[in-house]
Amino acid sequence: MPTTRRQTAIEEGKIKPDEGAQPKTKRSPSKTRKGRQTSKARQPKHDEDAEMKEAEADVGEKRDAVTAEADLEDKQDERPKKKTKTKTHAGKDTDDKDDVYKAGTIERGHIYFFYRPRVQLEEAHSIDDIKNFHMLLVPRPPEFASNSQQDENGTDKTDLSKEEESEMKVLAPGADAVPAPDNSNSSKKHFRMITVGKKKLPEPPNSSGGSRRNDNFWATVTTVGDDLQSLEKGLGEKTYETKTRVTRHEAPARLVARGGYAIINSDATTPSKRETHLGYHVSHPTPTDLGDVQESLGIYSASSFIVQVKNPLAPATGPQQAHSKPAEYPEWIMRSVFGAGAGKGHQTRGRESYGLRFASCETPELLDYQGAELLLIAAKDGEEGLESRLGEGRGTALKEIEEREGHEPIRKAFDELGLDLDKFPVESLEGSWI
Repeated sequence: MPTTRRQTAIEEGKIKPDEGAQPKTKRSPSKTRKGRQTSKARQPKHDEDAEMKEAEADVGEKRDAVTAEADLEDKQDERPKKKTKTKTHAGKDTDDKDDVYKAGTIERGHIYFFYRPRVQLEEAHSIDDIKNFHMLLVPRPPEFASNSQQDENGTDKTDLSKEEESEMKVLAPGADAVPAPDNSNSSKKHFRMITVGKKKLPEPPNSSGGSRRNDNFWATVTTVGDDLQSLEKGLGEKTYETKTRVTRHEAPARLVARGGYAIINSDATTPSKRETHLGYHVSHPTPTDLGDVQESLGIYSASSFIVQVKNPLAPATGPQQAHSKPAEYPEWIMRSVFGAGAGKGHQTRGRESYGLRFASCETPELLDYQGAELLLIAAKDGEEGLESRLGEGRGTALKEIEEREGHEPIRKAFDELGLDLDKFPVESLEGSWI
């Protein structure tokens, strides 16, 4: 049944089927239905996908490059760094490395305590009459490795660095803390004079003269030398004139105790737990001869204290430090011990650009610079306290050798230092003020 007029006309034969038909035309892109896209409209999406793939590939390449660079840096860090040689204060070569800390015994030797009466006083009758109190350290090689050599003039030519290499051959517990006896008459010996603040040593906690807390006193390295003749001049009698042309006189220093000492670094797992202990045992006077002078100066037959070294670049903690000239440490000590950097944020230790304010005595070199400031913190007195601080039988070994040397005459103590016994009073070594 025809549904349109055209179909009715075709059926009645009035028109031909192809007559009046409209030719078919292609739809233009503008005639497309709303919401549909042609291939050209979809082409930007294909380009975007390609660009994203290219970008992802580029990022991947950069990431691989960064990873490769980091791996290269790790490999460079794993390779051993080249060590350079730096001249120390004593003129010896030392490896310029980041950490100079050495656990165990870093030095041993003989220790001497002196006091000098105030100006214009010929004698001292109490600590109030004292001008200065000094602690003298004379390093020695270990007794078990003593191969002391002398030249034709009697100069001690013992190479301490070679003696240190022999420390692995310790024959008995604590032997590395026992100083070799000094039988030479040579004046060529390395020494350090340390002036103790408050004119006495810090009292150990819970001792007869101490408090429950640890006392701590300042000390300064005032003299460093290699010739004991200069030491005798420094400790001897003095007469001089002031700016107002007033003549002043100082009596000679008094030797009040002599013994052996050892400086021990703890075997710490982290740098913040490192401690340096200086322990000593007195040979002269004997424990029974210790008198009022030794007690007033804080000298026991055996004792120890913790030693810390102040960073010379750190701010002064008192007026006396502000007016004194600090030690001039070389760059390798400032960097290796205190962690100082070239500026803020470049330090390797501490929060300030100068690094740590205080450090343990990681190397004996720290004591070889005039003006070095030390903090002495009381630890323990007595032979048990000495052993507990030094450890590994060192306190016991030091006790045995000094008790043996205590039987020798007082003159030997003066001979070791090249001091004329006729110029220095000996009553103070017997426990009496003079």
